[in-house]
Amino acid sequence: MKLRLLAFVATSLSLCSLTTSFSSIHSSFVSTALFAAPETSTMPEVSVGDTIPDVTLTELSSGEDKPVDVKIVDLIAGKKVAIFGVPGAFTPGCSKSHLPSFMEAQEELKGRGVDMTICVATNDAYTMEAWGRTSGGSDVGIRFLADNSGTLTKELGLVMETPVGIRTKRFSLIAEDGKVTKYFSSAKDSSDTWAPNVLSAL
Repeated sequence: MKLRLLAFVATSLSLCSLTTSFSSIHSSFVSTALFAAPETSTMPEVSVGDTIPDVTLTELSSGEDKPVDVKIVDLIAGKKVAIFGVPGAFTPGCSKSHLPSFMEAQEELKGRGVDMTICVATNDAYTMEAWGRTSGGSDVGIRFLADNSGTLTKELGLVMETPVGIRTKRFSLIAEDGKVTKYFSSAKDSSDTWAPNVLSAL
């Protein structure tokens, strides 16, 4: 009888210890999974001399049903391009100032050797297509590419954390055959990234 009692006590203690260990592991997992700080970009901000990252964006052409993948390095290979990024399609500053400045400057940019102008944002391809179409930006030849996964934004070191997710810090740049030759940051003033400032540097 005593041997059975001792065996029962030993088994109970073993199960109690196992349950406590599992509870500790479970609590640690939940704490890590639910309350870990969100991952942020640690890439340095893009600068002159850098190469445009080899990433895939998406584009929806007017009249098409589905977006297509666009490898940006293939798109700009052998070309002189102007690329500008905005925090969001249809937002006031982007729609009233940044985008219109590049729309109005298209002929002058082409006259200075710029083959293509590209607008990027972390919106999806459908939103970017709608913005390009309704703003008239697509009509003047600007390409609207969606960086909806934020891959390009992260690689360029231009992540802006917001309550609605990752957005792109406002910027503009000139790249020749994939290499950045001019870079314009909005750190001091948003207007530093507008087309007139870009043109003054060409």
